Amino acid sequence: MATITLQGNQINTNGELPKIGDNAPDFVLVNSDMEDVSLSTYQGKKKLLSIVPSLDTPVCAISTKKFDQLAREKTNALFITISADLPFAMSRFCKIENLDNVITLSMMRSRNFAKDYGVLITDGPLAGITARAIIVLDEEDTVIHSELISEIADEPDYDTAVKILDAAALL
Repeated sequence: MATITLQGNQINTNGELPKIGDNAPDFVLVNSDMEDVSLSTYQGKKKLLSIVPSLDTPVCAISTKKFDQLAREKTNALFITISADLPFAMSRFCKIENLDNVITLSMMRSRNFAKDYGVLITDGPLAGITARAIIVLDEEDTVIHSELISEIADEPDYDTAVKILDAAALL
């Protein structure tokens, strides 16, 4: 269990993020075409997983827009935003914001992703959705960076995540 805060109030997750060097747990999530996809769908590519509670919140919207911009510059990696939002809502958000460089995936059919990645909020007003986190995977789906944002209303450390993603290209 990890402890984070929501506007200064303590809340908990069900576990811990995968550690650096771990193989990322596989998942089944839903894409914008309502198809189930898994980690193996993106096999052989570096991935930045931006895990957010909901694109219908200001910080989640800001971070998704920022990662879309970064994805334009980093064509050697996939930028994947994962939330509890329905695929329809995620697609609508991306269309309104003119975002076409991030892949959005929904947990609509299962919370197993959130449980397996240790980001399922277990108490407080956001119980049942995810904490905010960043996980960077290399081409072999090995975790090379993970960040659980301690205050859910804060943005992630974009610079560190992207530097690690870039460094993976040099290995």
